Amino acid sequence: MRLPILQVNLNTRRLTSFALVAFILGGALGGVLWNLGGVYIPNSDLEQAFGNMKHFTSYDELRAYITEYGSGYGGVIRVTGRGFTPNFKNDMPVSADGSQIIPSSESSGMNIDFSKTNVQVEGVDEADVVKTDGEYIYYAKDNQVIVIRAYPAEESGVISRIKMDYPVSNIYVKGNKLVVFSAEKYIYYDYTLEKPENEGPQTTLSIFDVSDKFDPKKVREFGMEGTYFNSRLIDNYLYYIITNPAYVHDEEVFLPGIRENNTWRKVEVEQIWYPNNTRGWLQYYTVASIDVEDTDAQLHSEIFLLDSGSTIYASPTNIYLTSQGWQCNTTITKIGVDNGDITFKANGTIPGYILNQFSMDEYNGYFRVATTDHDRKTGLSGNNLYILNSDLTIVGSLEDLAPGEDIYSARFMGNRCYLVTFKKIDPLFTIDLSDHEAPKVLGKLKIPGYSDYLHPYDENTLIGIGKETVESEEGDFAWYQGVKISLFDVSDVNNPKELSKIEIGDRGTESPALYDHHAFLFSKSRNLLVIPILEAKINEDVFAGSAPDNFYGEFSYQGAYVFDISRDGVELRGIVTHLDDNVDLIKSGFWFHSEYQIERSLFIEENLYTLSQGMIKINNLNTLSELSAIDLGE
Repeated sequence: MRLPILQVNLNTRRLTSFALVAFILGGALGGVLWNLGGVYIPNSDLEQAFGNMKHFTSYDELRAYITEYGSGYGGVIRVTGRGFTPNFKNDMPVSADGSQIIPSSESSGMNIDFSKTNVQVEGVDEADVVKTDGEYIYYAKDNQVIVIRAYPAEESGVISRIKMDYPVSNIYVKGNKLVVFSAEKYIYYDYTLEKPENEGPQTTLSIFDVSDKFDPKKVREFGMEGTYFNSRLIDNYLYYIITNPAYVHDEEVFLPGIRENNTWRKVEVEQIWYPNNTRGWLQYYTVASIDVEDTDAQLHSEIFLLDSGSTIYASPTNIYLTSQGWQCNTTITKIGVDNGDITFKANGTIPGYILNQFSMDEYNGYFRVATTDHDRKTGLSGNNLYILNSDLTIVGSLEDLAPGEDIYSARFMGNRCYLVTFKKIDPLFTIDLSDHEAPKVLGKLKIPGYSDYLHPYDENTLIGIGKETVESEEGDFAWYQGVKISLFDVSDVNNPKELSKIEIGDRGTESPALYDHHAFLFSKSRNLLVIPILEAKINEDVFAGSAPDNFYGEFSYQGAYVFDISRDGVELRGIVTHLDDNVDLIKSGFWFHSEYQIERSLFIEENLYTLSQGMIKINNLNTLSELSAIDLGE
């Protein structure tokens, strides 16, 4: 049976807090029910537990396994556009006074204080669209990486542009090496082809030597058929994951290919790891590693055949890859990483699904995971916390927290876990994990609203970013309002308190920091918090009384909102915007998009740098007075 081309668009900008949008893809997709929070799947059944893994021994064994356990579709993913041809354009930048900028060929060695990418685990770098080394900024824009002289501000300007054929998705900087992931922009799924077509790589990894900022040189290039899934940089070693659908078409098994420069090779069947038992939409996960500093280093890779994955957690020694099973279970594959070596260590199964990477943590040899579980018959949810040993066997659990609610955010800090669940109000749970076999709730705080992201201010204080809410008078739910920043005191773990809060805008206000922690800039020593915000405001004059709780405001401002933050409270210091005026913003109506929307911020010494696709602005960190503006056009 052939499946038609499937196109699904979800716009959630105006969804209410209780809205559930579901698509039933019957027949060939096995009757999966999808919702906005992930995949709604049947209630937990650990009888289908994830077993140990082994290698396939033959092509026929692989084909039989995919036929029995896979979703069984016989289509092919076809991707438009192929190839990779980097080219370089050297700009002759000028400083604010009009003089030419002469970049140093190597780091000056100055002891510069600058912010780094906000990551979950110290020593484990994460990919993002912007990186800095304290003197230069590397910024991914469309199909190029722009190299900018950033410090000092009076010498700032664009140094060079590395242009690719396809959009750049993520970058890293390690010493004088720049790592670039690029991929085709438009991907469509064509299930009507008579025969799968091999059209070359979909994801390209390129490594550039940027010792000379004017003239970056490509030193390595790897291509992989498939989609970039995730990556981490640990010391000099880059670990990245590429996914491909696993399917059989006309008795032929699709096997992904790997390319270095112009040399292609197909994955060998005997390289592929698989579990004893799985139920799901099978995918190949190619876990690869490379020493980015060594231009002669060999690429290492291992292939895992697993259910469709959700996210990863990485420590300095292990990567945990999670997949959703059919029975509202999460399967976990533990992969050891050591100086580029990739080693399968263990796998296991836990009930429920994982929200994101912050729902997981490795500590003193144990793996801790928070999940939300849905009952297939009643539709009710419950929340759980599991502690697993090094073999991924459950040794301790805490189940059925906040029945009827879902986890909105989680943060593990040593022997503590902090969970936020939500339906009408925001319970912040403080959980003791010191006894691995008997975790227990110590306290909880119930307040209006919720936090999408929790960040440690110090060991006794948490920053929460989410939405304020108002309980509905008509039903068992609440209406989202403006963006809310809270400061929680957890020094008395039995009685957590909200020290301070500030609400920005009205219903409809958004921030990328709600779903992407890389947009979150924080420095405790500088009492600094910066997040991009698209603010919506309600004109109360059009109402006889107050506006209804479910009424959306109109967009009024977009920029980097700069806050003073300490245990004494959170206060708005000021706003930096890249928009000349608010005309387009006000006229935007339901949606707003501009190349001058600020998406990231960072600091170098006493300067604040805000980045949009159109420009970089440099402002004094304390007064927010503008020092320079760099046009990123082209």
